[in-house]
Amino acid sequence: MTDELTLDEAQKAITAGMRAARSIDQPMNIAVVDSGGHLIAHVRMDGAIKASIDISIRKARTSILMNLPTSALAEATQPGAELYGLELTSGGMVTFGGGIPVVRNGFTVGAVGVSAGSVDQDVTVAEAVAAKLAKAPS
Repeated sequence: MTDELTLDEAQKAITAGMRAARSIDQPMNIAVVDSGGHLIAHVRMDGAIKASIDISIRKARTSILMNLPTSALAEATQPGAELYGLELTSGGMVTFGGGIPVVRNGFTVGAVGVSAGSVDQDVTVAEAVAAKLAKAPS
C-alpha cells in the first residue's frame, strides 16, 4: 500500500469539497497537490472567480512546501515580522488561510488549496477536502 495520493482520491475529495462549498452557497476553486507540490487535480466550480484558480493552487503548494496550514503564516509574514516577504519566494507563496497539508499515517502526503470565498469559507472547504484525503484508501 502506498501513501501517495491518487487521482481517484483527489477527485473524490474535490467532490466532498464541492458539497461543502454548495452548503455555504459559495462556488470555489479547489486544488490538490502531491508531496512535491505538483498538481494532481483542480476544479473551478461554476461561478467561482477566475483569479482564484492560481490562488488555490498556490495555497496548496505553499502548504506542502512549508508543511503548515497557510493560515499559520499570516501573522509571521506581516510587515516587521520575521517572515515578512515570504510570499515573494518559491514562485509566490500564499500566506492566508485556505491551504492545508494532508497527513496520512503520520506523513505529509500532499496538500489542498481552496480559494474564492472569504478566508473562513476557504478554510472550511479546505478542511472538508483534507479530511477526505487523510483517510487511507481501503
